[in-house]
Amino acid sequence: MDPIGKKLLDIAKDNLGYTEKGDGYTKFGDWWTKTQDSDHNAYFKTAPWCDMFLAWAAEEAGVEEQAGQFAATVDHAKWFKKHDAWGKEPVPGALVFYDWNGSGDVDQIDHVGLVEKVDGKTLHTIEANADGYKLMRKKRDMDSVVGFGYPGKVKQEKYTPKHSAPAPKVESLTGAAPKSQTGETIPTGEVPAQEVLLTGVLAFVLCGTVALAAGRAAAAKAPTASPIRVRKRGKHHRVPVEMPVDLTPADFDAADAGTTVMPVLSLAAAHEAEDREFWGRIAPLKEDDELAFWDDLHAESTLTGAGEYASTPSFR
Repeated sequence: MDPIGKKLLDIAKDNLGYTEKGDGYTKFGDWWTKTQDSDHNAYFKTAPWCDMFLAWAAEEAGVEEQAGQFAATVDHAKWFKKHDAWGKEPVPGALVFYDWNGSGDVDQIDHVGLVEKVDGKTLHTIEANADGYKLMRKKRDMDSVVGFGYPGKVKQEKYTPKHSAPAPKVESLTGAAPKSQTGETIPTGEVPAQEVLLTGVLAFVLCGTVALAAGRAAAAKAPTASPIRVRKRGKHHRVPVEMPVDLTPADFDAADAGTTVMPVLSLAAAHEAEDREFWGRIAPLKEDDELAFWDDLHAESTLTGAGEYASTPSFR
């Protein structure tokens, strides 16, 4: 028993006895006109309906892709041949195609039905439009048979969305030649200009993404406020103090001029990095007296010849 054909037989048994109207109208032809024919041609409403019934039954059973949906028996038989599901052996559940003249020619097919049982050379079938008007059981010999279509042998085509594609290989992003498991470089042909351009664009996007992430991480770590409270220079910086023997103004100038090299993320990020370094250096001086001492010491080193403070402040 063909497994897909069995489903068609179950639908056919449930509809045995259906008879077309006086003018040839059938619900199967009406269904074909409304849902399958793109032109909605009213001709099919009263046309011979042996194959349109099978198309309707296939939809009812959910096996359209394996049973096929046709209104013309010749096209249906050729469809089975195309899918390597055509043969001469009678099998229950197979579709049987007839030529009443016995020519055996696919192009001369007149009628189609479903094989329900095989008894020697006699076929027991269920056929729509049998005797020209009814869905009924029939007994047929093999003389008029052109061939059989086996829906269970039709392979279902797996649907692949058009937008899906395999993930790009690392080599396509980096431009590096692929390597074998032994580590040897596999020779490749010249890369087309379009692929080189695409690789460059992808590399630029990846680098930009990494740089942006690094910049955001650095900004997130930057303190929103200084770790030490310092009063502005002025009121509490009145008495100059002596400079330690082992330090000179040049030492302070050299230290003040030193700059830590930072990645060029942005001007704001560079300023924040410089501020963090400064506050980190004076973090041990948390006592106000010690901080005042070093602040006054720096201020004294920047006094002008006239005894007044220089225009550049020492600490904020």
